[in-house]
Amino acid sequence: MTAAAGRLRRVAGLTVFSAVIVAVLIGLGVWQLQRRVEKHALIAMLDERLAAAPVPLPAPADWPKLTQAHDEFRRVRFPATFEARPEAHVFSSGSAVRADITSPGVWVFAPARVEGSGVVAINRGFAPEGQFERISPAPSGPVMLTGYLRFPETPGMWTPQADRAKRLWFLRDPAAMAQALNWGGIAPFYVDLETPAPANGVPKPGPLEVHLKDDHMQYAITWFGLAAAVGIAFAVWLARALAEGRMPPDDGSKRAG
Repeated sequence: MTAAAGRLRRVAGLTVFSAVIVAVLIGLGVWQLQRRVEKHALIAMLDERLAAAPVPLPAPADWPKLTQAHDEFRRVRFPATFEARPEAHVFSSGSAVRADITSPGVWVFAPARVEGSGVVAINRGFAPEGQFERISPAPSGPVMLTGYLRFPETPGMWTPQADRAKRLWFLRDPAAMAQALNWGGIAPFYVDLETPAPANGVPKPGPLEVHLKDDHMQYAITWFGLAAAVGIAFAVWLARALAEGRMPPDDGSKRAG
């Protein structure tokens, strides 16, 4: 192979390599823009659900059809009677959907019977650390509940095991709570309570506000900027190499030197 052919081969190789890197970076930028459009649509949908007037609780026949993507955060309003069963506590260090919850504490879950529907787990609200002794009992007798449909969380690799003796969980898993605390069969969803609140305010229910991170434009600018930097660096190198009439030496020339 001649020296000119070797140089041409190296230029072609670096050109292809640079083109691939630029294409990948541009692709990542375009993907972030697409994600931004999807995120904005999701935010608009959730805002609409959270602001909508509450509807009746779905009938048990419709429970298997409910999905997290289609039904989570829907506002519901229904009469129910809390059962005289042990309550469950779910530890939390704060909340992504309640701006008023910023300290560690527990969510208080209790089973409530809905006439004609069965038992539904109700997240009665939040009790901060230091106020657990002030947690009021669930109201007795029929009560009108307003809240939001939510779906159970799935454990991660580092999720601690529940301490059933203390009735303490580390994720919202009403089915596991029901099994451990003899609640019986329950709905495949639970309800985050909005109202009513107990007289002493503990646990504290409240309206939800979904705040989703929207950093996709910053990420897209970063990827497009890196693509531009790689492209400019290659163009500068190529222009300088052509102007000087030389290319980077191959391995043989390095050894000879």
